[in-house]
Amino acid sequence: MKKLFSIRCSDNSLSFAALILRIGAGSLIMVNHGLDKLMHFAQKAPRFADPFGIGTTTSLSMVLFAEFFCAVFIILGLFTRLACIPLIVAMSVALFYAHSGDFFGKGELAAIYLTCFITLLFTGPGKVSLDRFIGK
Repeated sequence: MKKLFSIRCSDNSLSFAALILRIGAGSLIMVNHGLDKLMHFAQKAPRFADPFGIGTTTSLSMVLFAEFFCAVFIILGLFTRLACIPLIVAMSVALFYAHSGDFFGKGELAAIYLTCFITLLFTGPGKVSLDRFIGK
């Protein structure tokens, strides 16, 4: 009970929190979104949003890379900070372009993921990650 009300925070507890955030943000839904886009690429490409004017196929490819491959990297804790950047861009576009900045409506999930990936960008992967294993 004493530990529950403590205001101190250890490195181990921060690393464990980063692990939970990485797995939760990366795997629960993000990989599934990317996998769906990968499996139905040909059907989705012609009608996918093109917010930057680079073409629908290129836009879909970039989102697919972010939502599937970068999410897998985040789950593993591999190149975590670098993998967060495409996901931050993708979630920003989803929130502000696709959902018109509707934080409390249809864009709520994008806003939550955006918050998670910005947090991971600043905190890093933690001790339980391939980044740390490779760094040793």
